Amino acid sequence: MELIDKRIINRAHIAIKCLPLNCNFYIDAKDYGLNAQEVFELKEKYSSTSKKWFKNNESVEKTFQWLIIIGVLRREVDGQGLTSKIRLTPLGRKIIQDTPSLARSSAGFSEQLKHWFNRNFLIQ
Repeated sequence: MELIDKRIINRAHIAIKCLPLNCNFYIDAKDYGLNAQEVFELKEKYSSTSKKWFKNNESVEKTFQWLIIIGVLRREVDGQGLTSKIRLTPLGRKIIQDTPSLARSSAGFSEQLKHWFNRNFLIQ
């Protein structure tokens, strides 16, 4: 893990703090495969109460894609290939293990701005 650039870890920390997913989501993503539809439908279980929830399961899927791009999630693979389910990557596991309260943390204005900029302009 020492080889991973600090900017990658910082970007992942900020994303986790900015997204409306709570600790239950990251624990279940580590232990079981989750898909966008079930995450959307289980708002009570996976929602961070202080953040706005997703409009639909497509917006959850876009968030999954963002977390895949920054290295926190990966697609689950079965005998047929990639599935619609996601799991935590080794980087995601390390971040959640090292900072278990991260998903409960609130991002400050500058972190929200960085996250918005990264997600919309920097990495596509």
